[in-house]
Amino acid sequence: MDDIKTPVNAADTLYRVLIADDEPIIREGIREAMDWAALGMQVVGEAEDGEEALERAVELNVHVVLVDMNMPFLNGIGLIRALQEQCPGVRYLIISGHDEFAYAQEAVRLGVEDYILKPVQAEQLKAALERLRQRLDEEHQRTAYVRQAAQQIERNIPLLRQRFCQEWMEGELGEKNLTEQLAFLQLPSVSPVQVGVVRWPAAEARQTILRENDRQLFLFAAENMITELLENRPHVLFREGSGLIGICLWQEAGEEISSLLEQQISACLNIAVHAYVESHTGTLEEVPETYRHCRAQVYEEVKLSPLVRRARQLIQEEYAERELTLESLASRLQVSAVYLSRVLKKELNDSFVTLVTRARIRKAAQLLDSTALPIHTIAERVGYDTQHYFSTAFKKTMGISPAQYRKNGGTDNSSAGPM
Repeated sequence: MDDIKTPVNAADTLYRVLIADDEPIIREGIREAMDWAALGMQVVGEAEDGEEALERAVELNVHVVLVDMNMPFLNGIGLIRALQEQCPGVRYLIISGHDEFAYAQEAVRLGVEDYILKPVQAEQLKAALERLRQRLDEEHQRTAYVRQAAQQIERNIPLLRQRFCQEWMEGELGEKNLTEQLAFLQLPSVSPVQVGVVRWPAAEARQTILRENDRQLFLFAAENMITELLENRPHVLFREGSGLIGICLWQEAGEEISSLLEQQISACLNIAVHAYVESHTGTLEEVPETYRHCRAQVYEEVKLSPLVRRARQLIQEEYAERELTLESLASRLQVSAVYLSRVLKKELNDSFVTLVTRARIRKAAQLLDSTALPIHTIAERVGYDTQHYFSTAFKKTMGISPAQYRKNGGTDNSSAGPM
């Protein structure tokens, strides 16, 4: 028994008492002298030696043991030491026939509640038991409060996680505080691998016709959809402002997650949202910086035309297709290749080729980091016909060759940049 197993309240359940004394007349005298029910207690057993007392105390799951110091086989001090190992929640009241200072000193060291000399006076024993019952009541009350607080915290863990992430993204927490709170909230003690923002611009409009209840329902529905799309990956969603949903993700969801979030939420809820999710490779304290960048990017989305956003989305989804060309993409979007090239350059400041190359190299870097696949296989997977062409593009973008990148454990001199 790790502690007193059954919480006791004097109003409903009686504390269980064991009397351990080698003299039957003493045991009987103690048992008959007290109104145990009035004390909130009941005698559940007796023992005539220390070994029997140890066995019965464990068997009966007692709260209190009245201990005779001079018992055969195992004396009072030995019994208390053994019980402290097996039943650390038990309380002891010593009854001794000798006023021995060494015994009393050891009893105090062991945390014995009271030390009464024989012959036992009924009033003295009653007063000691009343004091003991009061201490037990107080202890159980504290235990009940702690248990209640723990249950309350457990119920509110999701809300506490949200508030923690809000404060974290505002840069208000130091590294030590971050580590402690992550542990307390049962979150991984390392940095999230992805951070993101989902924005619903209509919810921020001053002249919105949405009622507050409707707005909250839509945001709640969007959060549920995000959670479903993230599946069982450890994550926290939190609200910021009127239409922002922040995301901290501790397991990679793939680079296409931003597009997937936008598509699914827009299709199911018939609302236009902007999503931006970015990988994070820095420290815990650097997470807010990544989050601020995501927030800035998602606000930049409003400046992009629907055509460019759709083109970029298709590139992110289909970069590995060798047949993906400016002409094929323009055909799907029902515009001319010249016009598509012009608007991509104007709004994203990048060409079609650069956007495709960046998407391919980013994925290749992930595969080099996380797999042992041969470089020629990675080249094929990300859409290149030959390893030579892939290696040339990789070195131009990242500053080092694929082999060197893998050898360095992912260290690069450049960056594939955001899409």
